[in-house]
Amino acid sequence: MTEATAPPDPIPPDGLPLQQVATETFLAMIDAVTAAERIIRLGHSLRAEAINRARLWTEATDLSVPATGGPRWSPQIAGRRVLTTEVAAALRISERAAERLIAESEALLHDLPATQEALRSGRIGYRHAQVLIDHTATLPPAGVAAVEEAVLPRAESLTVPKLDKATRELRERLHPESIRERHTASVADRHIETCPATDGMAWLNAYLPATEVLGIANRLWDIAEQLKGEPGEERTRTQLVADAFTDLLRDGTTTAPGTKAGDPVGEKSTRRIDVPVGVGIRPRVLVTVPVLTLLGRSEEPGTLEGYGPIDADTARRIAARAPSFTRILTHPETGAVLSVGRNRYAVPKDLRTWLRVRDETCRFPGCNRNAGQADVDHVTDWQYGGGTDYGNLVHLCRSHHRVKHHTGWSSTSAGGGRVRWLAPSGHEYETEPATHITTPKPERRAARAKAVIPEEPPF
Repeated sequence: MTEATAPPDPIPPDGLPLQQVATETFLAMIDAVTAAERIIRLGHSLRAEAINRARLWTEATDLSVPATGGPRWSPQIAGRRVLTTEVAAALRISERAAERLIAESEALLHDLPATQEALRSGRIGYRHAQVLIDHTATLPPAGVAAVEEAVLPRAESLTVPKLDKATRELRERLHPESIRERHTASVADRHIETCPATDGMAWLNAYLPATEVLGIANRLWDIAEQLKGEPGEERTRTQLVADAFTDLLRDGTTTAPGTKAGDPVGEKSTRRIDVPVGVGIRPRVLVTVPVLTLLGRSEEPGTLEGYGPIDADTARRIAARAPSFTRILTHPETGAVLSVGRNRYAVPKDLRTWLRVRDETCRFPGCNRNAGQADVDHVTDWQYGGGTDYGNLVHLCRSHHRVKHHTGWSSTSAGGGRVRWLAPSGHEYETEPATHITTPKPERRAARAKAVIPEEPPF
């Protein structure tokens, strides 16, 4: 019996350098991953076609027991139930999941044919297709076609969360009902629900207005940052956020590590902070408001950082009174940023806020972490001649900041706030800023720096 041995070291063919061989091998492996994904996408397309054919067949034939239960069990309803139960049984999924698959298949084949074709050819994944299905479900046919035409080309290069955000913003502009009407109706459905998980854990989910959710999330993050500086604190920020959330809801206070008189040497105890941690800390959230909306002369929605469109009434309210939000005014025609808060008229003076407005999220390919909780990084490193200026600074979350500096990933500026990323495999990816902002000319920056900023905006 031959003893198994490790494969010999690769010999570079035709004198190629070993590093080049390793890179090309890795490139081939990544290409194999993408090839497998294209096959999966084709399979999803074929599944949608097959499910839709089954739906049409059940509608055209009588596959149900003669209806005897009145309108609740008409032949149409009974046929749909037959289809749903058959699909659920065949795929070993729940009937709710089967119903969703049937509805999505119908939408792809009848309402979104270009999306179906993109899925079939492997240009987009099924989750991308679901985004378009979900956001066009309540739109009239003309709106569905407009969304698909505008968003589908971008779907080929965007991650699902970024596609979701772009599609949601477009849907708001095309929806026949005003965002105020839909928001008012949705607020009435606010609720909390629990869901059991494994290992003695459970989920607590809250369906609340987006402004409240983002304010809560940012406040918890700020509390965690404060606790992280306490002596002896060893919890991670994620754990601190979860513990602060639990403590504040349950007791109204939270805890930090400390020592008390009489504690054994070397042992730590927990001291309770009687005054709720975070008092005086206001979560910072950016809200972009068209200036005519703020004046009450337009109902164009505002934009909430990390979420997307919000109705004009909410945008005006938080821009005027809420101290935890930084207001950003935009030109009514061009969309150019006019002001970043009352004390930030000269935008370049507050460079971090300017970059946060521009980037909105981490700029690593596919990352959707909030820029407000990320590092500001030099695209071209300082030690290699990179300057500290608008075109060479982007937000990177701590994880991807480390990836850039400790792996083979590298980045270069592509102009206009775009960043071109080179992966270790040799593939290139490009990310764009969430908001395109034109930097003022030097002479205008100097003039603005000398200008007297009024205590209140002139409107």
